[in-house]
Amino acid sequence: MGQKGAETRDRLLDATQELVETAGYFGTGLNQVIAVSGAPRGSLYFHFPGGKDQLVGESVRRAGQAIGDALGEPADTDTSPAEFVEGVLRHLGDRLAESDWRKGCPVATVALETAAVNDPLQEVCSEVYSSWEAALRARLASRPDADDLAVTVLALVEGALLLARAHRSRDPLERVARQIHTLLG
Repeated sequence: MGQKGAETRDRLLDATQELVETAGYFGTGLNQVIAVSGAPRGSLYFHFPGGKDQLVGESVRRAGQAIGDALGEPADTDTSPAEFVEGVLRHLGDRLAESDWRKGCPVATVALETAAVNDPLQEVCSEVYSSWEAALRARLASRPDADDLAVTVLALVEGALLLARAHRSRDPLERVARQIHTLLG
């Protein structure tokens, strides 16, 4: 694929992520994706012959990879796991507030809407969450309970994002950050 094709594909994925994150899977139509991306209709089906499910799946996977990369960055020796998670919460809180409380987790909306009815998208969401757990587990590797802690921390972060979005407030994120210090301290 040439540079122009790659750019068109990226625009389609960016538009899909934006729309799905703010309106959900069922609230996002392919016509909207085409309009927001500025890509020709034929490009959508050329790059994503599997249609909407393939497009959304790749968008979720790509957004998840971006967060996973941040989680998997080499640990700063001066930063404790609790401080690291607090930084992640702060970053996600900034993102949420800057979007006027419309963008929480790029995976959660799709997972909540489709996990029970769409096996391919459920598998993508599960894959992304598993990669985040693995990155957190690696940061907590010195702890004997690293497996359980990784899932617990991820659940706390996801829950805090949901509550922050629902309340349009950073308060749940700040409360969870304080409890992370107690849990991981």
